[in-house]
Amino acid sequence: MSTTQSERLRGLLEPLVAARQLDLEEIDVSRAGRRRVLRVIVDSDDGVELDACAELSRALSERLDETDAMGEGEYVLEVSSPGADRPLTEHRHYVRATGRLVRLRLHEGAELVARVLGVDDEGLDLEVPGVKGRKPTARRVEFPEIAKARVEIEFNRKDKKEEEEA
Repeated sequence: MSTTQSERLRGLLEPLVAARQLDLEEIDVSRAGRRRVLRVIVDSDDGVELDACAELSRALSERLDETDAMGEGEYVLEVSSPGADRPLTEHRHYVRATGRLVRLRLHEGAELVARVLGVDDEGLDLEVPGVKGRKPTARRVEFPEIAKARVEIEFNRKDKKEEEEA
């Protein structure tokens, strides 16, 4: 997708997304046979419900049909939230990951798996799990140190209510 088309689509669709208290994370246009596929990825601090994606999809479709932003050819519109293991690239992504386990690859080459305890403008406060029965340790990582970051999926983690009851 050309930068011009991307910017035009973002300018057209972002107000509709923002009006629903959602963040427009990504817009991507690709080919699938003869059709084009417009993928719109949205998120919010509280996640995105399926009904919200469906309602937004209808609104975006109406707006796109009113304009020539996608041209004359057929296209498929897909509206979804990012996957659970998507890369953390924006400050707000780290804020949303507070309390979650993340895998960080640092520019120095080290890899670190830790729980996000807090986020500020400069970086992250982390809890690194202890090894072989040792207690967890606190660690601070500044944003410029981070090369890549992703949330680690936890299947057996107790939720906050279960932890409070224990």
